[in-house]
Amino acid sequence: MRSTLDQQQFRSVLGHFATGVTVVTASSASGPSGMTANALCSLSLDPLLLIVCFDEGSRTLATVREARRFGVSVLSAEQHDLPATFASKGPEAEKFAGVGYALEHGVPILEGALAWLVCDVEQLIPGGDHTIGIASVAAMDHGEGTPLLWYRGSYRPL
Repeated sequence: MRSTLDQQQFRSVLGHFATGVTVVTASSASGPSGMTANALCSLSLDPLLLIVCFDEGSRTLATVREARRFGVSVLSAEQHDLPATFASKGPEAEKFAGVGYALEHGVPILEGALAWLVCDVEQLIPGGDHTIGIASVAAMDHGEGTPLLWYRGSYRPL
């Protein structure tokens, strides 16, 4: 089967791969920064490494470059309103308005997250219109609940 390769088709094809939804956060002198991300995966168990992909235009990426540390909050189904908030281009302070979070090892972790990690940047590698972050895990924990998934262009509970 041959097809013309384009961005829309690529999104449609990969949209059939269900992924978890996270909010990646970092802190700077001007306050917390955050973005929605579903391009995240484990890389290594020894040492503990993960990969997260940052849009080149993300203000969170600029904060991560400066801080060299970030947090990952794995969202629960009850947090279905947060991905749109953190994917917006609105001011960072507005993204965090009314959203509970606690600082863990210096980075904001969203209250109610199913799981969280604090990571130290090891490498930032160009990857098309994104930057691939390879990071070592400095701290982590998890709770219980139902995950929020991204599947075929929308957020859904498991």
